[in-house]
Amino acid sequence: MKRLLWLAAFAALAAGVWLVLKPKRPPAPGRPLTILLTCDVHGRLVPCGCFSGQLGGLTRIATLFGPITPDQIRVDAGDALAGSADYERIQYGYIQQAFGKLGYDALNIGHREAHLSAAQLRELKARSPVAMLSANLLDKATGAPLFDTHKIIERDGWRVALVGVLDGRSLGDRLGEGLAVEDMNVALGRLLPQLKGRADFIVLLAFADEAALTDLARQFYELDVILGGNVRQPSQQLIKENRSLILATTNEARAVGILQATWRGPHLLGPLKGEVHLVSDQIPQDEGIAALASAYREEIRRTELAIDNPAALREDMVPGVQPRNNYAGSQSCVQCHPSALKVWRESGHARAFTTLATFQADADPNCLSCHTVGFGSASGYRREAGAGSPFVNVGCESCHGAGGEHVKLRSSGVDVDAHFRPVGAGDCQKCHHGEFSRPFDYATFWPNIAHGKEGTVASPQRAKKTTVILSGAKDL
Repeated sequence: MKRLLWLAAFAALAAGVWLVLKPKRPPAPGRPLTILLTCDVHGRLVPCGCFSGQLGGLTRIATLFGPITPDQIRVDAGDALAGSADYERIQYGYIQQAFGKLGYDALNIGHREAHLSAAQLRELKARSPVAMLSANLLDKATGAPLFDTHKIIERDGWRVALVGVLDGRSLGDRLGEGLAVEDMNVALGRLLPQLKGRADFIVLLAFADEAALTDLARQFYELDVILGGNVRQPSQQLIKENRSLILATTNEARAVGILQATWRGPHLLGPLKGEVHLVSDQIPQDEGIAALASAYREEIRRTELAIDNPAALREDMVPGVQPRNNYAGSQSCVQCHPSALKVWRESGHARAFTTLATFQADADPNCLSCHTVGFGSASGYRREAGAGSPFVNVGCESCHGAGGEHVKLRSSGVDVDAHFRPVGAGDCQKCHHGEFSRPFDYATFWPNIAHGKEGTVASPQRAKKTTVILSGAKDL
């Protein structure tokens, strides 16, 4: 018996030694994961087309991303909305459709979305083909999240939780009616324990700045990936903080983030690379997304908007007080300024409205302010007038300001000493900036439209002399 016990002990010892000394197998190769990220799309379904060389647009992002593959996750971190106007909300519906066609898994809520009211956000949520997420944007009346706090998807056999938050500290009084924002840390501190055992990986979409993204990684070890956000510029490189990989992008759909990693087991991600790609003008535009842009412009052409109502455009004025100055139209300047008119007719400014018609954008409020005179003011261009309006194109008053009072006094036979404020580079850059212009240099471009004062034109009557200072403001 003792001999048998001794032999058993020896066998156990030998087996233990063999387990320790046996050649170790290399770890199983990690399976690939690619996360495609957009943020700050800012309503850019399509580059506007004013100039060649424009970057960005979901039309090009669609081509850059290509067909969806099983190892991909596609998300937007927020601020896809351009603004809170009615036409911008209509446009956002088409952007949601574009995200759906591109196979997006989730859309986070950003600051511009949080400027809308609770009722408007519910409407957008109801018709979105893609899940909209926010764990800390709440219904003010009930305290409940207005959107899903998270979404669990499956990729390559792994369960991935997508969670959305926004940093409400910089929203201030711009938070939409009926909304409240809970602190991100409080919301995540409550939610993340609930995901334990339900998800192998957690990806956080955070509309927050660089410092806040890093703080979230330090605070919550459960977060495998953090994607943002409300940043000054896209990430220069993939950041590893605590257990999280951090990548962020911005720049109005002109840049996208691409994170590549391998996953070997729950919460075991091996980073490969994180890059931000410029959405070059050399990338072809996807026809399906371009069709959505055309559909938006056709709908907006048929829709009566708040900006079409002159009464609504005066809501911010003192009741009962009429504006001192209105727009008169460039044709009112012809008699006294013939040489300036000649320069204008030979410039691109005189054909600015035709450019919009070429791209079917001649009823799009996003474009009209820079291609017409006084659009958005009570006396300027109205969409219903179309190409027959005296306020189409970039006219005299686009730069010099409303001139109705000046024309009125001149036409009345009164000798007027009237002065428009000086025009400089800043006036040009209201429209000639960023993607809406070639690189702008005032000294280079001014000679193309250079003009000055005409000879003095005497009034028929000199009985009265009035001094009027005409500002560049749209209404005085």
